[in-house]
Amino acid sequence: MFDLSPAAWTAITLTLQIAVVATFVATPIGIGVAWILARKRFPGKMLVEALVHLPLVLPPVVTGYLLLLSFGRRGPIGAFLADTFGIVLSFRWTGAALACGIMAFPLLVRPIRLSFETVDMRLEQAAKTLGASPLRAFITITLPLALPGIIAGMVLCFAKAIGEFGATITFVSNIPGETQTIASAVYALIQTPSGDREAMQLIIVSIVLAFGAMLASEWFARRAVQRLRGD
Repeated sequence: MFDLSPAAWTAITLTLQIAVVATFVATPIGIGVAWILARKRFPGKMLVEALVHLPLVLPPVVTGYLLLLSFGRRGPIGAFLADTFGIVLSFRWTGAALACGIMAFPLLVRPIRLSFETVDMRLEQAAKTLGASPLRAFITITLPLALPGIIAGMVLCFAKAIGEFGATITFVSNIPGETQTIASAVYALIQTPSGDREAMQLIIVSIVLAFGAMLASEWFARRAVQRLRGD
């Protein structure tokens, strides 16, 4: 059942690579955005919140097409990156990581923001009165207390990146060995008469990966809570 072809293993490896890169690049940005949304009041905050959650309601193909227009070789951002730094995202695995990170960003921000909102601000204020700088109070007080939400957000981002299809195939196409993830490989296999067996194998692999990610999220979150309680 699991005598996967080299192309299937390549798709699995590439999917994990894209999901890991998307998660770890998006997480610091997500923490910053979540903290701002949780703690700051400013004009246009509702607009920012709507923009952050927009990928959840837009069709993934629309998001992918907007990325292609913006980060494509002839797009304003893509042309600047290519001409200035030699970075090309369209039709590359790095572009797939970008698409997955954007699609998963709302799922990353939401639990982190909720965790920040539950942190008692008086603890931060007490740390500041004892001489801690705002940055040190954030790193030593706020982040550890919000750790369960950060872990939950990272795992949701990772799981979403594993299963992303519409935005990636629109932005980076379905190139074996370069941009073909598990989802796009399954799509290609079900278009061929003899591809059902390998497609089912990849489907099972994706289910195992997603289920394992959720179990890991629960375990890490519980461990973080236990440490905070001193258990």
